[in-house]
Amino acid sequence: MALGEGAAVSPLQRGGTGGRWHGCMVLMGSGGAGGYGAGGRSRFRREAVSFVRLSADELDRLTPSSRDRYVDFVRAFSIVVVVVGHWTIALVFWQDGSIFVHNVVGHQSGLWLATWVLQVMPLFFFVGGFSNAKGWGPPTTRKITYRRFMAKRLSRLLRPTIVFVGVWIGVEIALHVFDIGSDGVFRGTFLPFWPLWFLAVYVVVVALTPVTLRWHRRWGLGVIMVLVGAIAVVEVLRFGFGVGWVGWLNLLTVWVTIHQIGYFYADKSLLNAGPAVWWAMVGAGITGLIALTNLDLVTGELWYPRSMVGVDIEPVSNMSPPSLAIVALACWQIGAAMLLRTPLSRWLAKPAPWAGVVYVNSIIMTVFLWHLTALVIAIVVLHPVGFGQDTTPTLRWWAERIIWIAAPATILAILVAIFGRFEQPKTTRPT
Repeated sequence: MALGEGAAVSPLQRGGTGGRWHGCMVLMGSGGAGGYGAGGRSRFRREAVSFVRLSADELDRLTPSSRDRYVDFVRAFSIVVVVVGHWTIALVFWQDGSIFVHNVVGHQSGLWLATWVLQVMPLFFFVGGFSNAKGWGPPTTRKITYRRFMAKRLSRLLRPTIVFVGVWIGVEIALHVFDIGSDGVFRGTFLPFWPLWFLAVYVVVVALTPVTLRWHRRWGLGVIMVLVGAIAVVEVLRFGFGVGWVGWLNLLTVWVTIHQIGYFYADKSLLNAGPAVWWAMVGAGITGLIALTNLDLVTGELWYPRSMVGVDIEPVSNMSPPSLAIVALACWQIGAAMLLRTPLSRWLAKPAPWAGVVYVNSIIMTVFLWHLTALVIAIVVLHPVGFGQDTTPTLRWWAERIIWIAAPATILAILVAIFGRFEQPKTTRPT
């Protein structure tokens, strides 16, 4: 997810000269901070001002006109889809004294089609490419060192992540020491740690930004073509020749490719390409998905499942490791996102929806890290009182979805209230 380098309207941030202070908006990505401007300085010359204390109209007025609100919207929308999606598709049940969490997509006919829309991980890397390109900047005006670039990109990632890992290590130790639960119930579960795989990959992709951005500026679309070709070669070796381990090379190559597309948005070439190109991306992506997910009719064996998320009953997954199908998925989703940009940007120009986007971005890492922990806690609470007893998606199972969304959402709100502070930029007293 380009969950990257932070999302918030900070309390205070040093700016200018002579120790003067001004309010500054730091939404995740978008090439660093966009200042509120001179009109907001006097208002924010104090020790701490939280954005939640500002009205929607004030947030709207203080947002720089140069800010691409749509990037922030795509990021916020995507995280909401990921979180609610995980809670919705979780087929949770007890068996032999342990809790099992399966993916309902593999147990409900036709539900795989929803993953073509709701598997939005490619959008995270797309907006991450935009953000990191802006953060590194053009060579002619760059004033940031690589060390400073990485520090800024990763600080908002690592602070909440370190807290998350530390808390869970403490919980696991306590559960073992006091012999609470069992390995299959709460103790020893790996479900809450699932978000960490994304963060590890994203950190590597961010670290490669100076190199991949230089590739983009020199060869442009040629880089995409070479990367896609490399992905295809890996897939042939993996499936055609049975070299299974080589597929994990695409764990980096696929996400670098999608991140690379974000550079075209950052330099406005994708924006200026116009609707004809965007529709072509949609058509090419969907056509590619149809062709790839029906390739078994030619090869005689499954290369690309129809589901864009991992399904426990499938012999292979499009996500672990990521496959060529994910590139096709990214193609159509990014094209669709560009087609929706103009009407949604008009909507985001209104104070209320923009304030919502700002808030979600301000806690986005906390939400992402802790949303599966919220699900685990909900499992422990709800199962003993009779919820989640079905091993298949029955009518009762579907009727319970509202509970399996509301309960984790309530728990997550509490977790955000506790741990969200670690995601916020540090503030310093004015001097």
